[in-house]
Amino acid sequence: MDPDDQVCLCFRVSLRKIRTYCQREDPPVASLISECLGAGTGCGWCVPFLKHLHDQHQRGETPDLRISPEQYSNARSGFHKTGERAIEPEEPDDPAAGA
Repeated sequence: MDPDDQVCLCFRVSLRKIRTYCQREDPPVASLISECLGAGTGCGWCVPFLKHLHDQHQRGETPDLRISPEQYSNARSGFHKTGERAIEPEEPDDPAAGA
């Protein structure tokens, strides 16, 4: 996802705005990202993705989503029809997972 692509489609909150909010405010919990223009308070689709971005920020990484805006938007449409998420945020490979 590019920085200007929207993570919260309800309130048009971009990845760049979420990154800046996390950098400036350093929220201790993901739910406080809602203070960034209401992100995550509409349909609820983006909540797992906001948690993922928050986790990355807490680890000192640059928050990012490894998905195209088209895939993200299309999956959200499916979510509204079925109530089920066809995609989840990608976690980085955990080197300890195979041990």
